[in-house]
Amino acid sequence: MHAIRVVLADDEPVIRAGVRAILAADPDIDVVAEAADGRELVDAVLAHRPDVALVDIRMPGLDGLAAAAEVRRTAPGTAVLIMTSFGEDAYVARALGDGAAGFLLKTGDPREFPLGVRAAAEGGAYLSPPVAARVIRGLAGDRLSRSAAAREQVAALTTREREVLALVGEGMSNAGIAARLHLAEGSVKTYVSTIMGKLGVPNRVRAAVIAHEAGLAGGR
Repeated sequence: MHAIRVVLADDEPVIRAGVRAILAADPDIDVVAEAADGRELVDAVLAHRPDVALVDIRMPGLDGLAAAAEVRRTAPGTAVLIMTSFGEDAYVARALGDGAAGFLLKTGDPREFPLGVRAAAEGGAYLSPPVAARVIRGLAGDRLSRSAAAREQVAALTTREREVLALVGEGMSNAGIAARLHLAEGSVKTYVSTIMGKLGVPNRVRAAVIAHEAGLAGGR
């Protein structure tokens, strides 16, 4: 297995240095380039073709959300993992709609950074628990009606599909789900695609939110 290649983007040098140090402690992760704004990020991704782009939501010039969307368009093989701070819920919702692979809280547990990078690199989704709670609250509106709607959506899934969705909700990658359920990884990929189609969602993170709302994941 090759090291997971990461491009790191944040306009604050201290933040970049701290996150880089956290990731450097993991021998399976290699930060191949850094960027101080969105345009530098896009250029670095096109130059290095990393597995993961770890992107601050707000940066000068081309901001993190616009840059992330550009990365998704021009380098679809690179997963985009967003770094966020409290109070940026509207930005999180936008990034979610643009297909971000997950969200990390910059002031959260440092151990989440390598976990998130691994999940994104393996095709999974990762939501830092505090961010997950805010995303779910933000999408929920009326919590009871959202939960009821999610349960109705999930009812259309087979038992196996619900098992897979629950693990997607826990942020597990296809490989991790395959190992847990004793399935071939290709079968899990097919299940996930089918689940997203049945739920009418564009990405794994939205599927994960439905898993939480329906009570399949997150201890609900």
